[in-house]
Amino acid sequence: MKIGLLTGGGDCPGLNAVIRAVVRRASRSGSEVLGIRNGWAGLLKGLVEPLTDYSVAGILPKGGTILGTSRTNPFTSRESVQKCFDHFRRYGLDALVAVGGEDTLGVASLFHKEGMPVVGVPKTIDNDLPGTDYTFGFDTAVNVAMEAIDRLHSTAESHQRIMVVEVMGRDSGWIATVAGMAGGADYILVPEQPYDIDEVCNSLKQRHARGRRFSIVVVAEGAVSKEGRLVAQAPGVDEFGHVRLGGIGTLIAREIEERTGFETRVTILGHVQRGGSPSAFDRVLGTRFGLRAVDLLHEGRSGRMVALSGSRIVDIPLPEPGQEKRSLDMQLYRDAATFFG
Repeated sequence: MKIGLLTGGGDCPGLNAVIRAVVRRASRSGSEVLGIRNGWAGLLKGLVEPLTDYSVAGILPKGGTILGTSRTNPFTSRESVQKCFDHFRRYGLDALVAVGGEDTLGVASLFHKEGMPVVGVPKTIDNDLPGTDYTFGFDTAVNVAMEAIDRLHSTAESHQRIMVVEVMGRDSGWIATVAGMAGGADYILVPEQPYDIDEVCNSLKQRHARGRRFSIVVVAEGAVSKEGRLVAQAPGVDEFGHVRLGGIGTLIAREIEERTGFETRVTILGHVQRGGSPSAFDRVLGTRFGLRAVDLLHEGRSGRMVALSGSRIVDIPLPEPGQEKRSLDMQLYRDAATFFG
């Protein structure tokens, strides 16, 4: 079997663990792997390279993806779809492993419906893909955010300031809640729970009245006010219709300072959360996902996505384009809220 392998969407710690595992499992089974450069753009343009045990040696601890990535949607035209199929046949591919989030896997699902054998591997630091308990990259991102919060405690206390920390999370507050809870945040704002800025400020005032002269507020980039306001960096959308979020931390910090009179600063972690070496959890999860993906193809079971259920790797149907996201467990958020104020 000749297997194509691509990584799409945002880069993520643990992607190279998946690539390494796919190549190792395939080579041990007598199959060949062709790496497709830059996600779906590579299949569209015919950018491929052979992957061997030698070419993936030493990549396990590396962040990012050695194959490159992009946010490309070939289903914007029938011509693009046909070019992908032409290159699939040209390089003699029998099947495809697509590693990515909702958009990459949504495209994989569409290709499967058109007759291309494909298996999906879920990837997102936001941990918001349905059907899997965790996605690799999330654990690393949470630890990066937690360490930042720990460090900001020092300067917040020294200067008696409020520190607002903006973390990733377009549609879900998993990173904000888990990192905020682990870092001892005094308030957390998430997309699933529209915030009231007056409630936030009153909570911080009460904390200061009890003698606590500094506070940490963690906010997910996709958090919205009760009026439904969403903050974007710039106008326009990508090929999948997403706006580029970012900047809500600055808005929250300004409103807190204006309403409370407390000196407030903001730290936007941004892409720092995506980078660097993956955690042990993410390396192992990515490895197990990659191994199982190849097993599914060898079993002739395409149109599936590998997933984590408890401690087991299972498989479920590929998610449909536009499928509802996996929201934050609100009981977890209520547990975190016990420590607000």
